[in-house]
Amino acid sequence: MNILVLNGSPRKNGNTAAMVEAFKEGAESAGNAVTVMNVGRMKIAGCIACEYCHTKGNGVCAQKDDMAEVTAELKKADMLVLAAPIYYFTMCGQLQCTIDRFYALGRMDNIKKTALLLSSESPNVYDGAIAQYKDMIGYLGMKDVGIITSHGSENKSGKKLAEIKEFARGV
Repeated sequence: MNILVLNGSPRKNGNTAAMVEAFKEGAESAGNAVTVMNVGRMKIAGCIACEYCHTKGNGVCAQKDDMAEVTAELKKADMLVLAAPIYYFTMCGQLQCTIDRFYALGRMDNIKKTALLLSSESPNVYDGAIAQYKDMIGYLGMKDVGIITSHGSENKSGKKLAEIKEFARGV
């Protein structure tokens, strides 16, 4: 299976990056091909609602930025994993801009499975991000295979990283 992981964190060695690396190791050990894109460090603007993609663009966005690289990988993926830090009750803005740009692509019928990895310093701050994720994948007809959250002392802990690796082996 081809798995695409979109890491929304701008922090190269942050908590979300550790979760992504653990997921990648686990999924690859089970024979999956995993591509990680650090969208939090890419130049991806938010959707400007110009409708070019659905009129003249035939699914291609009018904006010329790094989203073209993400789009190419989305078209090859069987599974999508969204990974984000929670700064203020929802997924970080860097990942949100990327998700908003999915609009140009429509349904993405090639992607059957999804998962969500969220990190935070505080517990009980995930509801907004999880609700958005569930609404999105429900609309797109994708199947959620799991949501993993990590906060405070769990972040980068051996126990949490082992949990993520085991989860990824079974996707």
